[in-house]
Amino acid sequence: MSKYLLIVAIAAVVYALVRSQRKPPAAPRRKPTAAQAPQAMVACAHCGVHLPQTDALPAGTRYYCCAAHREQGPA
Repeated sequence: MSKYLLIVAIAAVVYALVRSQRKPPAAPRRKPTAAQAPQAMVACAHCGVHLPQTDALPAGTRYYCCAAHREQGPA
């Protein structure tokens, strides 16, 4: 009986060694993407909502969130 256990143990070791040799190498880890630079935030002169300055509609020294608020003017 112990002879069969020894054969099974040897077969398991050989199987593990063969399997580890056939395993493809681990994929290289990707570098994390660079975070975007923070943007300046401005408040709409009409409703007060905050939005990035690049998305705001300027009118003189004030910024607005949409054309309708720009036409209505400051609150």
